[in-house]
Amino acid sequence: MIILGIDPGTAALGYGVVERTGGRIRPVDFGCVTTIPADPLPERLLEIHRAVVDLIETHRPELVAVERLFFSRNAQTAIGVGQARGVILLAAAQAGLPVREPTPSEVKTAVAGYGSADKEQVGRMVALILGLDRTPTPDDAADGLAIAIWAASRERPGERHTSSVVDRSAVAPIAGTTSFDRAVREAIEREREAETRSPSRPAAGRRAS
Repeated sequence: MIILGIDPGTAALGYGVVERTGGRIRPVDFGCVTTIPADPLPERLLEIHRAVVDLIETHRPELVAVERLFFSRNAQTAIGVGQARGVILLAAAQAGLPVREPTPSEVKTAVAGYGSADKEQVGRMVALILGLDRTPTPDDAADGLAIAIWAASRERPGERHTSSVVDRSAVAPIAGTTSFDRAVREAIEREREAETRSPSRPAAGRRAS
């Protein structure tokens, strides 16, 4: 199964494409789509829509995962993210693809083990889970991969969703332990051991500013 994960934004949209085969997940592509702030908003949204359509046509995903809009103290930022989400959802609907919508804390929990992980910790765990030599950059791309990992770890063939489900495990718990679950736990354990050996690192759970 090919999954496209998207971290929505008007100025920068991060994306990650992964392939799940059984309990294994491998990276396929990742990057960031940026728009010019000085351009009119309709043109920027059209550019985002075209970019997502191109990603769908290039990688032929079976599923699109888009991070859900969450409360923001900056209303203008929240509105921009919502507008970007709209054109992303439109592109997925035009392609006839199902969409999953996790919250930021669900994504962080899936890859780092706790919902308050900062961007650096999420990036390191994405690299460990996918076997990458280095942390994906920029942060938006790492977030896109993290969202795709979240979807890959919870989606099961043949399962039907009639509406957006925030917490997949709440409606269809996975019986037993999958190889992906074991891989994530092992990666989290390695990360914690590394933090123990490096006391100068930021304390776990520190929220990025």
